[in-house]
Amino acid sequence: MMLDVQDIHTYYGDSHALQGVSLSLQAGETVCLLGRNGAGKSTTLRSIIGLTPPRRGRIVFDGQDITGQATWRTARMGIGLVVEDRRIFPTLSVRENLEISTYRRPGSTGQWTIERIFDLYPMLAEIADRDGANLSGGQQQMLAVARSLMSEPRLLLLDEPNEGLAPVIVQQIGELIDDLSKTTTILFTDQSVHFALKHARRAYILEKGRIVHQASSEDLLHDHAIQDRYLSV
Repeated sequence: MMLDVQDIHTYYGDSHALQGVSLSLQAGETVCLLGRNGAGKSTTLRSIIGLTPPRRGRIVFDGQDITGQATWRTARMGIGLVVEDRRIFPTLSVRENLEISTYRRPGSTGQWTIERIFDLYPMLAEIADRDGANLSGGQQQMLAVARSLMSEPRLLLLDEPNEGLAPVIVQQIGELIDDLSKTTTILFTDQSVHFALKHARRAYILEKGRIVHQASSEDLLHDHAIQDRYLSV
């Protein structure tokens, strides 16, 4: 088991955002979180990595209890997060954004280098000297994912990776997820049911801070009653 989230309750002040969320990922799985806006998808990722620690429940990563751990500690243990607003350093170049994010965990393979990033994603190599402030939304998203890889994550959390992107970039992000899934465990959120079920093996559906359904992507793709109940706008 790579990740085991056990009955977590997370609050923003007095607001009870997550109300007993439990989910798990086996090593090598790609799993998506689905749900309407405000259902708790982003809060679940933030709780896992420690940005918004749960007040109750447990989060176990690769056999270790990381509940309430500082975010930098969870990152160094091998959890990467790409947040919805990307948070690229605007005054640093693409290359500098990658350099500043480099971290080698003890025992890591060192497979992610700037050279490998540029080999796999030539678009970033072409703009290596361009400042973050001068990148398009799609370029920023590709850089945000690439930057997260520089810390050699074993578990990668992606929050709405397609938000505001053109269809051609969405396709590239999907291909990137498929490529990374060969070596990395991935948990991502998305508003697009079609995209999520195409690129994930399983799905959890959140509604008002609770897991209300889980299924394989194939089963959920054909379960229109569940989609209409929990995912339709």
